[in-house]
Parts: sequence; C-alpha cells; structure tokens
Amino acid sequence: MFLNSKEKEGPSQVSGYLNLLANTIDNFTHGLAVAASFLVSKKIGLLTTMAILLHEIPHEVGDFAILLRAGFDRWTAAKLQFSTALGGLLGACFAICTQSPKGVEETVAWILPFTSGGFLYIALVNVLPDLLEEEDPWHSLQQVLLLCSGIMVMVLLSFFVE
Repeated sequence: MFLNSKEKEGPSQVSGYLNLLANTIDNFTHGLAVAASFLVSKKIGLLTTMAILLHEIPHEVGDFAILLRAGFDRWTAAKLQFSTALGGLLGACFAICTQSPKGVEETVAWILPFTSGGFLYIALVNVLPDLLEEEDPWHSLQQVLLLCSGIMVMVLLSFFVE
C-alpha cells in the first residue's frame, strides 16, 4: 500500500505498520499528559511539554529509520510519521473534552497518574533490562549519569519556568 514499488509485504513491513500503531498510541498518551498538565498549571504544562519534546525528537528520528528499514520510501515515511502526530492532538482533545463538571481536579486525578504510570512502565521494561545486562561497568555508569543529567535538566527547568 505505502511501500516502494520494488518491495513486497513481509515481516519487515509488518514491523513498520506495528511501529506506526505504537507511535500513534504513544503520541495519544503524550497529548493526554500535555493537556492535563496545562489544566493543572502553566508551569507544569510547560515542563511536561519540554520533557516530551526532549524525548520525542530522538524517538521520532528512530521511528523514521524503522520505517525506512521496513521498506517505506522517505517521503511516505515522513508523511506517515507526521500522521502519527495526530494521535497527540486526539489525546489532548480527549483530555480537554473529558473534564468533569466537578472541576479540573477530577480530570487530572486519573489522567496524570495513568500517563505517568505508562511512561514509567515503558522505561522500566525497555531501559532497565538493558542496564542490568550490560557487562561493561563504564558503559552502565555513563547511562546512569545521562539519566541523572536528564533529571537535573528538568529540575533546573522547573526553577526557571514560571
């Protein structure tokens, strides 16, 4: 359907489509988190947006590479990657539309824990096993230091964002 004319659909193409589905769901939860954070306060909204942007830039580049490897041409892969961003808009709209008549607190009470839990689960399932299997202690230390520096960047941003 979206593949190069010389490519036939096979396991690698299926992985491309699965990646698009996963990316759309991921973007939906990002949209939920951003909208709910702005419902709490401008500061929390900006910090959440910054954290997601810092995460998404390398993530989207990686997803683009996955689509290229799956047999999509560059233009089609770019269009499909852009279309997955609509999941973020849908997530934001969903968060805004599901506001409780009792107030923003009711809405945020389930959205932020849901999205935070999902992000923590993904991080622990994907990152932690790799760190535990790493045999080179220097490489493990580098990754832990980078993780800590990311946390410090967010702490520093929280001081400067009003």
